[in-house]
Amino acid sequence: MPRTAIQDTRTEAAPTELRAYALQCLLEADPAKKVAAVAAMAAAAGGSCQPNPAAILHASAAIPGRPQKPDLVPPREVGRRSMNTLEGRAMLIHALAHIEFNAINLALDALWRFPDLPPDYYTDWLLVAKEEALHFSLLVAHLAGLGHAYGDFTAHDSLWEMVEKTTGDVLARMALVPRTLEARGLDANPPLRAKLAQAGDLAAAQILDIILRDEIGHVEIGNRWYRHLCVLAGLEPGAAYADLALRYRAPPLRGPFNFEARLQAGFTSDEVNALR
Repeated sequence: MPRTAIQDTRTEAAPTELRAYALQCLLEADPAKKVAAVAAMAAAAGGSCQPNPAAILHASAAIPGRPQKPDLVPPREVGRRSMNTLEGRAMLIHALAHIEFNAINLALDALWRFPDLPPDYYTDWLLVAKEEALHFSLLVAHLAGLGHAYGDFTAHDSLWEMVEKTTGDVLARMALVPRTLEARGLDANPPLRAKLAQAGDLAAAQILDIILRDEIGHVEIGNRWYRHLCVLAGLEPGAAYADLALRYRAPPLRGPFNFEARLQAGFTSDEVNALR
């Protein structure tokens, strides 16, 4: 398929090419409008809106589009989250909502940024964007029930920082975002769920159940495309991962680990046993 240049991705009309549509969604700053745009894109993708892997796309504004709030601070400056108070639980739900908002953006970025991949790569990341938008919506609705809105508290930007580091290398992106940072979410989810349930917030605990179920699939997508790219490049996945983690200064893996979820997400038995 010949390469075609697609410009002006922020027009009101919805793009008819999937990667351009993803870029338009990514540039949207309003969270509610972004969620709605992702839903519209997913619906359009079932018809004539298909990915063109050869398209050359250019962003017309800074990436990602996001609201002025929350204020972004270093991780150590984010407030403490006591489960014994309503405010503390709201801070935790807000932190999770911010992670999911960034996850929408990282899925959209993976979808539009990298050309010349199989069509299934783009439809996989479309699914991720759609599910991350659902997670964000569930958490924001629950946050409203606690008397707060997205943007009321500070947040950190560690997840998006790794997305920015890997803009020029799809292999590094698959290695260090879904199968490293998002996989850490598989490990963190059960303890957080237990704390919320113990505090009596069963609705939040049920949302975390949905997130864990879907995130296993998201990490599996990252694992699958990472290995696909390693095969194409003639790389041994384990050695390549160690090199990429060192080169891009990925955070070291620390337990406790959710071994069962990691196996379901496509990590090999050898990889999981190495963590033990």
